[in-house]
Amino acid sequence: MSILIRPVITEKLTRIQEETGKIAFEVKQTATKPEIKRAIEVAYPGVKVAKVNTMIMPSKPKGRFTKSGYQAGRTSTWKKAIVTIKEGEIDFFEEV
Repeated sequence: MSILIRPVITEKLTRIQEETGKIAFEVKQTATKPEIKRAIEVAYPGVKVAKVNTMIMPSKPKGRFTKSGYQAGRTSTWKKAIVTIKEGEIDFFEEV
């Protein structure tokens, strides 16, 4: 199974990508910074990674109303990696 789960695409991260060349990915919680760097360079040929910053995103309360009342729960925690690209480019919207 791959270390990279999916790219994180939000309005804020898209603006950061355009301004600074940083890209965010959701990664496995057990992944280390060198493993993430290697996985990105393998998955996207021609891309060189300068720096990897990681953070564990906390769970958030989430509830919903059902026929039987309110059902409370929490989202899962997940790990986010902010990757600074040294050379090359990753474009997630080129096929759209």
